[in-house]
Amino acid sequence: MSNMNITGKIESIIKPVLDAGGFELVDIEYKREGQSMVLRLYIDKEGGITLDDCATISHELSNILDIEDIISGQYTLEVSSPGLNRPLKKIADYERYIGEFIKIRTFEMLSDDSGNKRKTFLGNLLSISDGLVKVHLKEGHDASIPFEKIAKANLEFEF
Repeated sequence: MSNMNITGKIESIIKPVLDAGGFELVDIEYKREGQSMVLRLYIDKEGGITLDDCATISHELSNILDIEDIISGQYTLEVSSPGLNRPLKKIADYERYIGEFIKIRTFEMLSDDSGNKRKTFLGNLLSISDGLVKVHLKEGHDASIPFEKIAKANLEFEF
């Protein structure tokens, strides 16, 4: 079974547990690190995540994943907060963080509204509508980035 299928199945199993506890699943990673496989879950909730939250969810989900037996072989389960540089994956993430400072990397070179071609856009998230993410760039002008062209996006901490 591919990693994509595994993460999809894991999400469908753990999401109801997280939802019931008031937690949001931000991201799932299942990958090889060194000699072993790691299943990493990033969770969040209103007001932020504590170490106790991570430990509690880790214990609950570990039992469920053992019973469901989706992953053959050994793996390490890690549960953590998304941190200061929280990834933006879903349209709802962009809607939630309008006004925040973000970094977007695109799959290909795109032009900002001034005609400058780039793959990295750094600035304040203005809006998302009709499949376009609008950002007021650090340089002072805007960019409209098609959602499907975004390879990676995350909140950025401003110094």
